[in-house]
Amino acid sequence: MCYNKGMKQLIDCAMKREESDLLIEGASILNVFTGELEEADIAVKDGRIAAVGKGYRAKETYDGRGLVVLPGLMDSHIHVESSLLSPEAFARLAAAHGTTGIVADPHELVNVSGIAGAEYVKEAFSRLRIGGVEPLDVYLQLPSCVPATPFETSGAVLSGRETAHEIARPLFHGLGEMMNYPGVIAGEEDTLKKIEAAHAAYKVVDGHAPGVYGDALNAYLAAGIATDHECGSPEECAQKVARGMYVQLRNSSSAHNLEVNCAAVTPFNFRRFLLCSDDKNAADLAAKGHMDDALRRLVARGVPAAEAVCMATLNIAECYHIEGKGAVAPSYDADLVLVDNLTDFHVQAVFKRGVLVAEGGRALFEEGEHYLPEAVKSTVRIRPVSADDFKMDIKSGRALAMTILPHTLVTEGEIVSVQTKDGDVVLKNTDLLKLAVVERHFATGNIGKALLKGYGFRGGALAVSMAHDSHNLVVLGDDNALMARAVHRLEEIGGGMALVTKEGEESFPLDIAGLMSSAPCEEVVARTGAISAHAREMGVKDCYEPVMTLVFLSLLVIPKLKLSDKGLFDVEKFCFTSLEVKK
Repeated sequence: MCYNKGMKQLIDCAMKREESDLLIEGASILNVFTGELEEADIAVKDGRIAAVGKGYRAKETYDGRGLVVLPGLMDSHIHVESSLLSPEAFARLAAAHGTTGIVADPHELVNVSGIAGAEYVKEAFSRLRIGGVEPLDVYLQLPSCVPATPFETSGAVLSGRETAHEIARPLFHGLGEMMNYPGVIAGEEDTLKKIEAAHAAYKVVDGHAPGVYGDALNAYLAAGIATDHECGSPEECAQKVARGMYVQLRNSSSAHNLEVNCAAVTPFNFRRFLLCSDDKNAADLAAKGHMDDALRRLVARGVPAAEAVCMATLNIAECYHIEGKGAVAPSYDADLVLVDNLTDFHVQAVFKRGVLVAEGGRALFEEGEHYLPEAVKSTVRIRPVSADDFKMDIKSGRALAMTILPHTLVTEGEIVSVQTKDGDVVLKNTDLLKLAVVERHFATGNIGKALLKGYGFRGGALAVSMAHDSHNLVVLGDDNALMARAVHRLEEIGGGMALVTKEGEESFPLDIAGLMSSAPCEEVVARTGAISAHAREMGVKDCYEPVMTLVFLSLLVIPKLKLSDKGLFDVEKFCFTSLEVKK
């Protein structure tokens, strides 16, 4: 009966028999159904749009003259943890840039803290309020791969049976990215149980299938997987769209494939493309923006503005079956973004269910007291390490070194000649660095070791505790003792970033599961930026983001060569491989 009462009020407002709560006057409205701009007012009642037109009465008016109204912007796939911000700080930054909803995969938190990590992020977001509404809708995806592969140590394990139990909970909107695409294609029983459980609960399954074509793509899609954000080329995008997938154009801090892959967009297929950020750090969010940044980049590449906006609004709502979102039309929620124009997309005002939540580039709500349950505290546990733990004795004189394709997450393998002295590889006068992954969940003492070519860093060690997807400690350097010191420093601060040289050290703690900081956004941006800048001064090449690139070198589901705490891994063969190349 309450819904019927609300419906009658909407109808009465639309027919001008009743006064609306809010009237946005004088703006141009981008119609995502027609692609046209319409000069009209927007009447809002009880958080929903009653009408679009002229001549309405309202208790409150907002002057939209000279601005363009868009539906609230959405991110179709994001790991909030990669921002390094608490949910409270992230929400303030995202709202200021016009984001009113995110499809969030708490994969990182769940790999560290189990389901309690997902419960934490949802609860932290839900505690935010302004004018009686939550300023950011969060559609939580249940991580499907914890761990991402069986070839690494994570802080938790979710089996098919546990996934079937959890996916039925209202907490989860869908199943997170199915990174174990080899398992899907091979028909592995436990992997398929997870997907079947999501379908039984009528929930969307996200995908992750880089370089999967032909028969393998058919097999992957036969499992009913809806999306993919890992396309490596416009041709891959086109093939996946042709087979019925939604393709997510990614604009992250490390991978900007949106600007290449948008070449696959046509006037016929644009409704099958979604925008996402996947991984966006605090500095990028603050300086460049969120989905507004993705829109600017798309339009600059020649994608019509109306099509670009659909990819950040209506397309996402339809893909994820999110009712009442994605358009400026009667009965839709009054989630509205007012921008200066359809080229720059500078956000002037943001409404969430008719409540003004951001204006003039800043959020109008506060973070409040941070919610920090015990499950996300004190999560770094390592067996003590020493300089000798980072020695690499390569007797054959030949090694398989990792290289990184510029501006991507993709790595290659290159056979290099090396010299060994006193049981350790010689790095001086080479373009090689040591890379190590130190297990941090159960103090097993596991340390995977590799060589990295071409990164450019020299004269110290750089270590992080956020390292996709199991989030063990990753340390890079050219001095064993300094590498050991960097690892110890991460343990001392409970996770975070550490840069160590012979002259000194600097670090920044990530006190939330070793992944995120409860510090204010400005402090996170300043201190992490300072560490990145220092690493850049130590030689990291311009084509790599100094810290965020390091975070992905242990991601065993992105081709071609990666490193886990258990050793060097060939992603294409999906098995371990040897650092030393025998003659």
